[in-house]
Amino acid sequence: MAEKKLNKKELENVQGLNTKFVNLKIALADTLLNQQNLYKDLEIVRAEFKIAEDDLSEVYGKNAIIDLQTGEVKDSPEEDKEKE
Repeated sequence: MAEKKLNKKELENVQGLNTKFVNLKIALADTLLNQQNLYKDLEIVRAEFKIAEDDLSEVYGKNAIIDLQTGEVKDSPEEDKEKE
């Protein structure tokens, strides 16, 4: 069988497509790794938030409502009814 070979244009086209394909696979893998790192970071922040909530609950009461914009602390509506 005679040896067959792609012409220069065909070879460049296939090589270019292969390069794009590999680069997209790498980019996709990078996004998945970044996503995993973000999940880990999210879990750390959740744990820190839980600790802060517990600390504030001890100071202001378990059902206190805190306005995160102003820092104002209010009793829960249930506690207001009990006081009345």
